[in-house]
Amino acid sequence: MKLKQLESLLGNLQQFDNPKIELEQYPTGAHIASRMLYTAENSYGDVSNKVVADFGCGCGTLGLAATLLDAEHVIGIDVDDESLEIASINADDLEVEMGLIQCEIKNLNWRGQIVDTVVMNPPFGTRKKGVDMEFLSVALKVASEAVYSLHKTTTREHIKRAALRDYNASSAEVICELRYDLPKLYKFHKKKDVDIAVDLWRFVPKSKQESSS
Repeated sequence: MKLKQLESLLGNLQQFDNPKIELEQYPTGAHIASRMLYTAENSYGDVSNKVVADFGCGCGTLGLAATLLDAEHVIGIDVDDESLEIASINADDLEVEMGLIQCEIKNLNWRGQIVDTVVMNPPFGTRKKGVDMEFLSVALKVASEAVYSLHKTTTREHIKRAALRDYNASSAEVICELRYDLPKLYKFHKKKDVDIAVDLWRFVPKSKQESSS
């Protein structure tokens, strides 16, 4: 599938009706989502015929992009039941299958590296400090091949240090810098929209042998 076609399909998905500020719910735009998954597949081969998990999937944009790029199986995980309902509708509209689990990422009791790839646009941690790192820590425990994640560019050094030192990553690489167009969703937003610099990271988890040595 070509990048333009992928972006067009993702652009038609339903998004949050009533986003919840405490969960830092912001839609992952079709522009960023399409480039994130297209790069994961075409540069690294981490999507097609792989088992992919979308952490904090919201309305399912990243996970559904993975299904459109021929992932073998996709699982979306989110704590919010309303978001999962929208994700389910979006999957039906695209005529694809995506498993959905309601769970907090920190309470996900998966044992070992049971998926190939994790994709995620985690909360930035502005409302609940450290939640972005919580997502990354769990992702690097359950993925066997790669984790793709978006984080604010201002946190770059912190992310790299923590991933390599504390979270089981054998490599941590910023593969591109993107502009995240944050629309005015909440009353406290003063501007119509805000442009935030974000890094698209690719983390490679340590293999079981590396972790135990």
